[in-house]
Amino acid sequence: MANYLKEVIIETGVEKGFEVAMIEVGEQDHVHLFVSAHPKIAPSYIVKMVKGISARKLFLKFPELKKKLRKGHLWNPSYYIETVGSVSEDVIRKYIENQERK
Repeated sequence: MANYLKEVIIETGVEKGFEVAMIEVGEQDHVHLFVSAHPKIAPSYIVKMVKGISARKLFLKFPELKKKLRKGHLWNPSYYIETVGSVSEDVIRKYIENQERK
């Protein structure tokens, strides 16, 4: 399922005009993305598209998933965004890479 989620998120980026440079689906309950987008594309729009489209596609492919989730929701409404500039690209990439080891 994690590989399918990665594919869906990457496809969403292509369709919606942003590039997923790195993605790590955590074993626990979160996904880390390193995304590049034109300044006209708001980070909140990217999150909205990733969460909405991925949830819809995962529920279609894995209908039993909805029953296993709390209140039938794939995503928590919260998210965290960090931009390159306040921290370096290398720091972000290393952080995401380290998530797969946890």
